[in-house]
Amino acid sequence: MSGRKLKTSRKKFRDNKLPDKKKRLGISLKFDPIGRASQAKGIVVKKMQKEAKQPNSAMRKCCRVQLIKNGKEVSCFIPGNLAQKFVDEHDEVIIERIGGKQGRTKGDLSGVRFQVIKVNDQPLARLWSGKIEKGRR
Repeated sequence: MSGRKLKTSRKKFRDNKLPDKKKRLGISLKFDPIGRASQAKGIVVKKMQKEAKQPNSAMRKCCRVQLIKNGKEVSCFIPGNLAQKFVDEHDEVIIERIGGKQGRTKGDLSGVRFQVIKVNDQPLARLWSGKIEKGRR
């Protein structure tokens, strides 16, 4: 078979593979709340607990964050032992992607794709380890 025929047949059936189509049409970028950015700033709307998926059994500490750049609301995980004490409603937080496989949710948390890394410009890891105190706004 000639190279041209192989190329055209490959192009014809390219849409059958969904990840290729999503990448070409830019669908994941279009519906990504923080866009091309690696981090985003937002305001905590409410704190909540999400139940972990089977076979795990835990209440994971999460919060709803409204992004400043576009007003979209996303669910964010609060990492760290008793770290949820340092995140209050109406706090300004910086979030980043959790980094699970292919930009989806990580581990046993369904629908949570982001995590909190800073609260009122203080790193959350240093807050819950006791190295610094929470700043006033």
